[in-house]
Amino acid sequence: MSKQKRYVLLSIILICMIAASSILIDSSSLNPNSGADHKIKNVIILIGDGMGYQAAGLLEMYARYADNEVYPDKKTALSEIMEKGVIGNALHNAQGVLVTDSAASATQMASGKFSLSEAIGIDKDGHKTTTILEIAEEMGKSTGLVSDTRMTHATPAGFAAHQTHRTKENEIAVDLLNSGADVLLSGGLRYWIPQDISNKNPDLYDELVTRTQGKISIKSKRKDDRNLLDEAGNKGYSVALTKQEMEQSDGDKLLGLFQYSAFDYRIDIKDKINDPQRTIPTLKEMAQKSIEVLSKNKNGFFLMVESGLIDWAEHDNDAGALLYEMIRFDETLKYLYNWVKDRDDTLFIVTADHETGSFGFSYSRRNIPDESAFPGDFSDELFSPKFSFGSFDILTKIAMQKKSYAGMLSEFSKRSGVDLYKRLKTGEIFTNENCVDFRDVVNDNTEFDITLEEAKEILTTEINEYKVEGHSYLSYNYFPKINDFKEFYVYETELFKDLIARIVGKQQYAVWSTGTHTNTPVPIIALGPENVTKGFGKMMHTTEWAQLAIDIMKNGDAGPVDDK
Repeated sequence: MSKQKRYVLLSIILICMIAASSILIDSSSLNPNSGADHKIKNVIILIGDGMGYQAAGLLEMYARYADNEVYPDKKTALSEIMEKGVIGNALHNAQGVLVTDSAASATQMASGKFSLSEAIGIDKDGHKTTTILEIAEEMGKSTGLVSDTRMTHATPAGFAAHQTHRTKENEIAVDLLNSGADVLLSGGLRYWIPQDISNKNPDLYDELVTRTQGKISIKSKRKDDRNLLDEAGNKGYSVALTKQEMEQSDGDKLLGLFQYSAFDYRIDIKDKINDPQRTIPTLKEMAQKSIEVLSKNKNGFFLMVESGLIDWAEHDNDAGALLYEMIRFDETLKYLYNWVKDRDDTLFIVTADHETGSFGFSYSRRNIPDESAFPGDFSDELFSPKFSFGSFDILTKIAMQKKSYAGMLSEFSKRSGVDLYKRLKTGEIFTNENCVDFRDVVNDNTEFDITLEEAKEILTTEINEYKVEGHSYLSYNYFPKINDFKEFYVYETELFKDLIARIVGKQQYAVWSTGTHTNTPVPIIALGPENVTKGFGKMMHTTEWAQLAIDIMKNGDAGPVDDK
């Protein structure tokens, strides 16, 4: 073979080798989300408690159609992750029942096992579950739980505690402390400090008042003298009671308790978010700090973040509060999404434990628009809708609400000197002056004015006389306006809020079907390498996607799902 032919042949071989090598550099190496050879090291779950598609729709319509400065580009983080991730739907009922509560649902999300209603970390057969957090710890990973409710509340508890009922928050606090979780950030200080703290331990009381700058109540709900803050310190935790203490912490274990109970509704503190002296961290800031601490571990981590006040606003049937809780959720989602989106070692799941309230906008017979000329090709006819379908300015007005319904009731009590819930027990009647005060409080804080007659409707008491063995008794019904559906308004402290919603909702075009949970399927969105997330894109039960997430964390990819 001549030198020239040999040169040509070698050139051809070289070209083929280059071409072959470029083919071998497939899309998995160029696109971190295709994930052919990538192993999952971290799992993050963001839970919008009570967040169904209805709540997501409220946020999305506000972002797109309302006059607002929150979304100048009209795009939510939720819509962005829906574009990039895999979307499925989750059923969430507990064992043998149609509807779940948050405790059973959290247990099911944490373990992939069906649970009993209102139980924490216990499966349908009454055995302690093994949770994804506990499995992560066994694998040498760091773990964290974050919530804007209480750390001992149902959702965080379901990932690290084991108790027969969700109300055992004293015992749950001890379980959480002993769980080995590296980061615990939330509210609910009251379950972590000794009972009768101001009398039996005044030095500790004074210390906590000073550290919290007097911003939160230092009272205990424990039934013993255990100081779990001290016990946490002995276990190596840095203990933070303010945003500043959280930010200054540089250890590998962090316990942060920033409120007496749950955090304030976002709508009630929206004007304080940018205050440099603010002592209460946001949900986003707690998520950021958690990632900072947990990501130090080369083995990876598990993190659950709960935006829990979505559910509370929905129990109150409070559309304004719900909107601001969805904004809080979306702000946190945006941070987590930006942290995850360019990684190939993290599975990020965004979902809800159930739906609450069954909120929606509905058309009505109120304010039917006048006839007008039909636009376009049919200008010779009249545009004449038979119903009123609502206008986008409704969204802007909802966002202009100044206080949550809970905040309005608190203001009414201060203004009138009336304790609403004590009055329920005494049978005392609301006066006309009370009704005027109530009307004025609502009208001062919303763009949807109610009349005095409507205020009276909310505060009306029905008095019924009945006789037993010749004796006359009076029974008081404070809520005649919801007698049609009263079985589904189960929380006494929320009923006045739900009644406000019924009156104000006429102008908001907003309807609510219940004060509790529904079985409506909720979204589940998975972001990560394609070979890992593809299994989430279908209708499945919470236990199924939870078991899939556990399996992925165990194997680093999407292996077979264990039988349950």
